[in-house]
Amino acid sequence: MSTRDPDRRRALLEAADQVIRREGPGASMAAIAAAAGISKPILYRHFGNKSGLYQALAERHTRKLIETIQDRFQRPGSQRERITSTIETYLSMISENLQLYRFLMERASAEDAATHSAMSTMIRGLSQELAKVFMAEVELADPDRAYVWAHAVIGMVQNAGDWWLDHPEVPRRKVVDALADLILVGLPAAAGGRPDGNEG
Repeated sequence: MSTRDPDRRRALLEAADQVIRREGPGASMAAIAAAAGISKPILYRHFGNKSGLYQALAERHTRKLIETIQDRFQRPGSQRERITSTIETYLSMISENLQLYRFLMERASAEDAATHSAMSTMIRGLSQELAKVFMAEVELADPDRAYVWAHAVIGMVQNAGDWWLDHPEVPRRKVVDALADLILVGLPAAAGGRPDGNEG
């Protein structure tokens, strides 16, 4: 069977998902290969190497996350409704896929450059979408400032989400509302002008 067979590749990624969801960041290539019913060398052959498998997993899940978040933010409703729905969706997805999220983030922050690249692509993609919203809805004419704000907001939500995963006793809705308040109060104030009274 060809190593480029998309159905076989999808089945191998699903096997990897199952193992990672069970074992978390410590999931081994040997365990993934066993779950797929193949040897480790054959698993490597399908993805080139361990890094190739990590990258494929990161791309698979970041694409799904981006598509879901974009869908939530583009739905009808007030700014607050869409912002809270989007943050709620993000927190729900990382908490419901906790082991997988931690596996990918550990690989991204450790030795694996390919996974880091895939995760960085996700952040850039979300930031670009958010920057467009800032320019359209906050009436921010300066694209550089829009991208700075977008990256800042995405980073804030991501880091707050990581904190919340370590503090599950805090209700998710409380985290969502706190982040939404900060975004909805902070951005309009900043858009109105700088603290020194000069316009942006």
